[in-house]
Amino acid sequence: MQPDFWNDKRPAGVPLDIDMTAFRSVVDVFERSCKKFADRPAFSNLGVTITYAELERYSAAFAGYLQNCTDLKPGDRIAVQMPNVLQYPIAVFGALRAGLIVVNTNPLYTSREMRHQFKSAGIRALVYLNMFGKRVQEVLADTEIDYLIEAKMGDMMPAAKGWVTNLVVDKVKKLVPAYQLPQAIGFKSVLHRGAGQVIHPVPVTLDDTAVIQYTGGTTGLPKGAMLSHGNLVANMQQLRACLSQLDEDGQPFLRDGREIMVAPLPLYHIYAFTANCMGMMVTGNHNILITNPRDIKGFIKELKNWRFTAFLGLNTLFVALMDHPDFKSVDFSGLKITNSGGTALVRATAERWEKLTGCRIVEGYGLTETSPVASANPCGSLARLGTVGMPVPGTAMKVVGDDGSDLGLGESGELCVKGPQVMKGYWQNPQATAEVLDAEGWFRTGDIAVIDPDGFVRIVDRKKDLIIVSGFNVYPNEIEDIVMAHPKVASCAVIGVPDERTGEAVKLFVVARAGGVSVEELQAYCKENFTAYKVPKQIVFRDALPMTAVGKILRRELRDNA
Repeated sequence: MQPDFWNDKRPAGVPLDIDMTAFRSVVDVFERSCKKFADRPAFSNLGVTITYAELERYSAAFAGYLQNCTDLKPGDRIAVQMPNVLQYPIAVFGALRAGLIVVNTNPLYTSREMRHQFKSAGIRALVYLNMFGKRVQEVLADTEIDYLIEAKMGDMMPAAKGWVTNLVVDKVKKLVPAYQLPQAIGFKSVLHRGAGQVIHPVPVTLDDTAVIQYTGGTTGLPKGAMLSHGNLVANMQQLRACLSQLDEDGQPFLRDGREIMVAPLPLYHIYAFTANCMGMMVTGNHNILITNPRDIKGFIKELKNWRFTAFLGLNTLFVALMDHPDFKSVDFSGLKITNSGGTALVRATAERWEKLTGCRIVEGYGLTETSPVASANPCGSLARLGTVGMPVPGTAMKVVGDDGSDLGLGESGELCVKGPQVMKGYWQNPQATAEVLDAEGWFRTGDIAVIDPDGFVRIVDRKKDLIIVSGFNVYPNEIEDIVMAHPKVASCAVIGVPDERTGEAVKLFVVARAGGVSVEELQAYCKENFTAYKVPKQIVFRDALPMTAVGKILRRELRDNA
């Protein structure tokens, strides 16, 4: 279907397309917004709020340091490995202003995962929280990293409070394992040394790569999706266009510079990165960064400080919040939009949330490769549960059969997406790029969908082997490759199984070598090699695994039996 198929189906107030000439780059969006919304709060975290003017000043100092105190050149890659803290947006926008390419890195990555990403992307600089210093020390010698910038939890707080916070994190809570990185420079020192330095404007175009965001694709090791300035600017504008929908009073659902958005999902994940870090730039809204959303009691305490108007989350988080007795005492009177993404929304969760908060959850659809938002439900009562809404403005969707032929409305086939938010390709991997992107710019998602006659899109099946744990993609091949390296494992297979808390969980089937191996031994091995959400929740031993005639393991059969 071409974009104009949806023209007469969109809600009032939503434009039919976006203007790709409106901004020259992400930096252009950022600098204009910082001027326009100078006095407005941009981010709040751990009791500190910074305005757009302060964000501009801090990021300028960060950029000034990178340009004047290092030999980093435009196009060099800088990894940012931090949870949701104020240093995160300062580092990201500072790096982009200096002309660098940002590579988001999960702070929970193991040394093995960090090593792969840093080597694959050719990282030259790394910004990390000191809690992860031990792992940085472990991988550093195997990378091309020349510059280390070390942040501490209390960096952006007033001096005395920051000192106490850092002391508590390190000595009382013991959250900073011992390490030695004498070459690292502190985040505060970077801001101090960069303040007042001249920033040399870097001429970037919409086609230049802004971010390399790692994703597993459907198989093997994670690949870096190259997201251009144009991809991100387009998705910012597409999100803003969807939220221009008029409410019952004829007003836009979200108004520029007046909304308070709760941001509990990690900014290093593409969903929150675009929605909370990038998307709010174009609209000048205020983001409340939640550093540790697993601390539900602390999270709810923070919610009580704000009359928030928008909330970004996913099924696991909604359930955990609603299960806590204090949640009922939060003030929801300002809440207009609750957005769910990253993983399928369970109907019972959505109904319970609406009953408790008075706000309907709206679901969308996207992938790392689409920056990420490809479709979104209308806001409020027009949202349709069980669908992912309609393509965002300027985006076309179609479903194709196994032979690549276009299918009609109501028929199920592989969903393909075309629009200005579709990535340039995978970093240094033309073969993988060619497998998913055709000459006309259609991106094959690998998801099975149906486009209904009224324009709503339903995802009816998923990439057959992909497992989604709390919104994070887990690829069986990656886990199987590492488990197979264990000397006591003869063969193995991984599938996803339903899980009440996380949506899905990882289940590992193992055929042991002579002499055997224990569940505890494999669990410890997996914890050493994988981020927590990838660690198998269930480990089952088998004498043999179901296979095809040519020796390929039949995961489908394992799933059917499970």
